[in-house]
Amino acid sequence: MEAQSPTLTSKTAAISNAADILVICFYFLAVIGTGLWSMHRINRGTVGGYFLAGRKMVWWPIGASLFASNIGSGHFVGLAGTGAANGLAVAGFEWNAIFFVLLLGWFFVPVYLSAEVITMPQYLKKRFGGQRIRLYLSILSLFMYIFTKISVDMFSGAVFIQQALGWNIYLAVIALLIITTIYTATGGLAALMYTDTVQTFVMVGGAFVLMGFAFNEIGGYQGLFDKYMEAIPKRTLSPIPALYNISSSCYLPREDSFHMIRDATTSDLPWPAVILGLSINSIWYWCSDQVIVQRCLAGKNLTHVKAGCILCGYLKLLPMFLMVMPGMMSRILYPDEVACIIPDECKQICGTEVGCSNIAYPKLVVSLMPNGLRGLMLAVMLAALMSSLASIFNSSGTLFTMDIYKRLRPQAKERELLIVGRVWILLLVGISIAWIPVVQVAQGGQLFDYIQSISSYLAPPIAAIFLLGVFVKRLNEQGAFWGMMGGLAIGMARMIPEFIYGAGSCLFPSNCPRLICGVHYLYFAIILFLATAAIAVGVSLCTSPIPDKHLHRLVFSLRHSKETRINLDTEEEEEEEAKRQQRQAENAATGNGRPELVLQVDGLAWFCGMNSGSPKEPELNPEEKDKDLQHLAGITEHTLWKQVVNINAVIMMALAIFMWAFYA
Repeated sequence: MEAQSPTLTSKTAAISNAADILVICFYFLAVIGTGLWSMHRINRGTVGGYFLAGRKMVWWPIGASLFASNIGSGHFVGLAGTGAANGLAVAGFEWNAIFFVLLLGWFFVPVYLSAEVITMPQYLKKRFGGQRIRLYLSILSLFMYIFTKISVDMFSGAVFIQQALGWNIYLAVIALLIITTIYTATGGLAALMYTDTVQTFVMVGGAFVLMGFAFNEIGGYQGLFDKYMEAIPKRTLSPIPALYNISSSCYLPREDSFHMIRDATTSDLPWPAVILGLSINSIWYWCSDQVIVQRCLAGKNLTHVKAGCILCGYLKLLPMFLMVMPGMMSRILYPDEVACIIPDECKQICGTEVGCSNIAYPKLVVSLMPNGLRGLMLAVMLAALMSSLASIFNSSGTLFTMDIYKRLRPQAKERELLIVGRVWILLLVGISIAWIPVVQVAQGGQLFDYIQSISSYLAPPIAAIFLLGVFVKRLNEQGAFWGMMGGLAIGMARMIPEFIYGAGSCLFPSNCPRLICGVHYLYFAIILFLATAAIAVGVSLCTSPIPDKHLHRLVFSLRHSKETRINLDTEEEEEEEAKRQQRQAENAATGNGRPELVLQVDGLAWFCGMNSGSPKEPELNPEEKDKDLQHLAGITEHTLWKQVVNINAVIMMALAIFMWAFYA
């Protein structure tokens, strides 16, 4: 441990060797080839083909895509960094998800399938009626995608590429975004799910290899427990600039580093907050977020969806060993860099004064892996970054097209919607690139805590409304809307002061008033969830309920109903449809119709999955009459396979509970 490996800067030249470059090039060819191959399996010229992969996906690409969409480069950098700083407890974020991916498959997806929806705002529109809830959720979701998910993935990917290759951050990120956008815009969800499957194998395989090298370097599994508590940077006491009053708690490993269940009031991750608060965030992410749910809606039937959720759950057991523990081992091997404490030195090592734990995983890669395998691990990080970004791009395109653009231009034809979905992806790329400087400024602290805290301020109201909407028939539109508005106001009252004052660090505590920022963000998520639910239920009880005739196949208790559902706002929709047809007839008679968006170049039409010379496509009818929506997979299951997936779900939950207890 005394002899330090070469610094990241000195290792940069090693990344440029032929073996590494060959592996990286082969990886990109494999990914692009998979995406091109998938184009011929799915009709990309329809809304169902582009956005839901033709609803023909079987269980293994569903499970792999769920995992790859969730595990971005932010997980490799963030989980390893938090593990290096605070120990094992951050793995609880991953193991908690195991239970909620099952909740998704067994309780939420059956409702979404029977409701025949493409997007989550579309479900709320059918469930509650009106437009304001759907529009609000669409805009909030796009906001969260741009400023949390995309920013985190770009920053974490840039951290790895900068440290490993020495590339300019803008050149690296723009190149990755261009490649990601190409196979996102061309192939649609089918290309993403097949390439996600390939990339899942790359990520898991490469991470296992690095884990093996790291364990070998520190003396095995027991070496982690023996040496982590001694991983202290040399420069902690002398000489220290008088400007800094460094407490030993800022550089000594936590006493509870090897425990998942931590003190309820004084720890960094109090156990009630992890169990309850994190569960609320998980309901939002796993059961109502477009990126995740869209993969399940692409399944050929409910049994395949459940099996895919089980596969994803088993894969979620791995980050503890593939990311968190390697982060801790990186601190053991390179304490002066990964665990640096003096701001001036940290600034020199990693470019930020609040600490360098985020370089824990990249440091392992460039310092331990031999030529060729180092290129494989770079491919792993690129895979994680591209999978996550591509998933977000596709799902945000779906949200914008179906929930915002179609509302603004209801007469838009299918060809136009497909073009708009792709153009929105390109616009999103531009916004993402413009956001890079902001991400660089806000990179201090631990990356994984950043994304979880933002989620805790914005997601609980969404989780509450979806949970109540699916299981409580009495909840109506007024209750849901004012619950979300009240929850948003409460969440912003916590988030805005925290951004103004800053979250602070061990050396530089935040000046945010304790009354506002003193509550742990996961405890705040519990308070916000309960407040939202109370407002929603209270307002609903004071207003008229929604009759059952409007709720058939829209709530869990009525998911098998065969009664004819009278959609809310039917009269309004029929009136809008009549007006739209009248405008079209008038435009056809006068020749003054608004020009239709078309693709004039045959090559570009093929690129976007359309045939410019094909006959004019039929007009896209309202949602309830859309032919794509009427071919959703049913929720009837074969008895044998239903029992098989149920037994597997019980086994997986038992294994997850055992793992929690073992590391408690």
